[in-house]
Amino acid sequence: MPTPLLTVRNLRVSFSREGKWNEAVHGIDLDVLAGRTLGLVGESGSGKSVSSLAVMRLLNGKVSRIAADSIQIEGKEIRDFSEDQMADVRGKCISMIFQEPMTSLNPVYKCGFQVSEMILQHEEVSKTEAKHRVINLFKQVMLPRPEAIYDSYPHELSGGQKQRVMIAMAIACNPKLLIADEPTTALDVTVQLEILKLLRKLQAETGMGMIFITHDLGVVAEIADDVAVMHNGEILERGTVQQILNHPQHPYTQGLLACRPPMDVRLKRLPIVKEFLDGQWQGGKEQILRDLQITEAGRKAHLEQLYSKTPLLKVENLKTWYPLRKGVFSRVYDHVKAVDDVSLEVYEGETLGLVGESGCGKTTLGRSILRLAEPTGGKVWFDGIEVTALKGQALRDFRKQAQIVFQDPYSSLNPRITIGEAIAEPMLVHDIQKDKKKCRAMVCDLLEQVGLHAEHYDRYPHEFSGGQRQRICIARALAVNPRLVICDESVSALDVSVQAQVLNLLNRLKEERNLTYIFISHDLSVVRFMSDRVLVMYNGKPVEMNDADELFEHPQNDYTKKLIAALPGIHPKA
Repeated sequence: MPTPLLTVRNLRVSFSREGKWNEAVHGIDLDVLAGRTLGLVGESGSGKSVSSLAVMRLLNGKVSRIAADSIQIEGKEIRDFSEDQMADVRGKCISMIFQEPMTSLNPVYKCGFQVSEMILQHEEVSKTEAKHRVINLFKQVMLPRPEAIYDSYPHELSGGQKQRVMIAMAIACNPKLLIADEPTTALDVTVQLEILKLLRKLQAETGMGMIFITHDLGVVAEIADDVAVMHNGEILERGTVQQILNHPQHPYTQGLLACRPPMDVRLKRLPIVKEFLDGQWQGGKEQILRDLQITEAGRKAHLEQLYSKTPLLKVENLKTWYPLRKGVFSRVYDHVKAVDDVSLEVYEGETLGLVGESGCGKTTLGRSILRLAEPTGGKVWFDGIEVTALKGQALRDFRKQAQIVFQDPYSSLNPRITIGEAIAEPMLVHDIQKDKKKCRAMVCDLLEQVGLHAEHYDRYPHEFSGGQRQRICIARALAVNPRLVICDESVSALDVSVQAQVLNLLNRLKEERNLTYIFISHDLSVVRFMSDRVLVMYNGKPVEMNDADELFEHPQNDYTKKLIAALPGIHPKA
């Protein structure tokens, strides 16, 4: 066996809470070889990111405690390095792509400066040379207008673009070990594929080792050589990517694989990890198909009933353009056509999937329908009423019937008020319930409906996991009893097990409350599972719309074919 690039032995990480130390990582071992990728998979809270941050020594020493028998890079023991010594190691020897780019990038500095700073810190180059290298890095990670983004602030970029800036920063100094913590979560499938190719190419050229942390087992199949499965701070199973994904031994691993939406069949609901741990699916895939598969006749009957109704929502030639200005007098010289002549109909009880690459206009279309972004032209009708002509109280009454679940649950919740107050707020705004006791009872009932508990009412957003915060946002959207809900990337940041639970929740609530969904996502497998029909968008325009199964099995447009071809498969490539 060659000498590992990274060796970790008996790593333990504990956190202090209310005067007690609680162990989050229970004595794990890791080995990463040069030129190979270790896929670290598991649910949110399993200890994946914490283990990597501990290796990098990036945890707050006041509230955390790290212990290990050994942490070595290329045979050099770094466990007891001083902070100055670790500063030399980070960036050049070990680099990390963090999961949340908005909190990792400094909002007061331009993106180009932040990446240049990394190069200037570790290499003796001029500022001009550093800038040239940064622009080339931006081109490598497929950022549009790299020169303009060099001079842009983080808030001026989309989530996917900020993630690519983080990737460029991490690879700027050609590190020997790259720790990638959910680096493609915010990216659409085509960009994700190119980023994975880029990381593979860099690995082949430089021989760097990689720890790739992800909840997407399709991505693991694309990039990993070896896999370690973590749960509750322990490694339950490890082996080559072929062994783990094709022949999983532990019920937890089997559950992670099964709860990803399949592309070849339609299921009534997704199996969840807990059911595997409880021994419910010992019959494997055959039992899942027998109990959960939707028959072709059943789906046909559902669609016939669905489309026999009058459309609930009608969009006609909708346009939302944003002016581009320059000069002293800020003259308009062009427009960004975020939504450009879109027409569609959504039937009551239907789920319309909306897919396309980042920047194609999906989110802007959803916000324009609700008049959160004011349309430039076109018309929107909801239940026969022209939404684009509404003003004042009439517009507020419409928004009571049409709600949105935003992409980032943390930033869409006020950190200063409890989650109970956040859910109650729309009830008070729309005069649904003025009695405080009855309002609290209704909120507690909503919390139970979305899989939380009444005692959570008085807790704050930071006390919940990402999946729990997303459930809170769903509860808040349902608080006013809407008929239409727009889900904007509502499960994109969740690991597959929590994602399965939230998708099942959305479908259950849809049946119980007769909801209609517009489901926006870059994850095509999720869109197929959720949707009756799918609309594909490109550069603000609709390029193809069809029945979900028909569109994925027989795509007509070249762009749609490109999106589907980029979707990672669950089984590893040779």
